[in-house]
Amino acid sequence: MKRSHKLPKCIRPEEFKKLISIVPKKHIKARIAFLLAYGTGMRISEVLRCSPEHFRKDSIFIPISKNDVERVVPIPKGWKEIYFKHLPLPNPKIKFDSEIRKYERWFKNYCKKAKLNPLYSFHSMRHGFATRLLENGSPINYVQLLLGHSNLSTTSIYTKANPIDAIKSYEDVF
Repeated sequence: MKRSHKLPKCIRPEEFKKLISIVPKKHIKARIAFLLAYGTGMRISEVLRCSPEHFRKDSIFIPISKNDVERVVPIPKGWKEIYFKHLPLPNPKIKFDSEIRKYERWFKNYCKKAKLNPLYSFHSMRHGFATRLLENGSPINYVQLLLGHSNLSTTSIYTKANPIDAIKSYEDVF
């Protein structure tokens, strides 16, 4: 059976700004989670496992990720010292899977309030991170390294992520 190949739903920079502006300052855990996901390309499980010990001078070390791949990602722009006291984000008294679902719900609810694409998921911030890097000229192998992909073909889906840009490029040439 053939698998369908849909383009990833990538949250754009202007949409992310709109999303963050909707999140109340008092809902700091949601703000931190969204900032880490969009600013580093972390998966939701990595965001929720992130703790102050993972932070280095200019990067974040991710010791546990999908397929047991260790990797290093940048500290997101806008990171504030005060955020450290809220890490790790999950409540240790609640099952990890329940915490994941809670953050996914928060993301969906804030997207709805911001009138963003209803098809966006928490993972759309990771897609947005990768797409933004490629659109701004980062070499695909650097993006592969930051995302922790073992196969370059997995990363290459982000080169096709924005057909509107492809059409605009075509229009500029013709």
